Amino acid sequence: MLIAFNKPYGVLSQFTPEPGSAWRTLTGFGLPSRAYPAGRLDADSEGLLVLTDERVLVDRLLDPSHAHPREYFAQVERIPSADALARLAAGGIPLGEHRTRACRVQLLDTPPAFPPRDPPIRVRKNVPDAWLSLELTEGKNRQVRRMTAAVGHPTLRLVRVRIGSLALSGLDLASGRWRELTEPERHRLLS
Repeated sequence: MLIAFNKPYGVLSQFTPEPGSAWRTLTGFGLPSRAYPAGRLDADSEGLLVLTDERVLVDRLLDPSHAHPREYFAQVERIPSADALARLAAGGIPLGEHRTRACRVQLLDTPPAFPPRDPPIRVRKNVPDAWLSLELTEGKNRQVRRMTAAVGHPTLRLVRVRIGSLALSGLDLASGRWRELTEPERHRLLS
């Protein structure tokens, strides 16, 4: 079984609540009991989350040696300069004892057509924002947020839009909805 879920903001990528946390869990979405997340999205991140009951798939999707790409759209404060984009792409940004790998980064010409987030992101009248596409082949804790903050552009909103060749846009899943993947979709995810 392989499931695509469009995880909304404010939901932990787990079924068990954290003590004292106000965040919701995956329990309230009717997901099959034997499915578990193949990776994580922080509660304040949104987008494509894959769940499965196939342990070998989890290892294949998450092991950095497979260099399985994941694409994120990040709304950041201010318009990043060419230098800031080059620093993100080059890698080497320290995340504790780890340094990021090189990645693909692009400033999006137009904002993606996502529905408004509930609650809305903070808006500062005198500070513009921009949307970036970042394609990573690793997934450290809060990596995109830590990377953009390190180059002076804090992330305001983060949406995972693709894993492998499987794009959220082609799945026709509203936020909070899920479905099992077809064989062709499964192939796109793993290719």
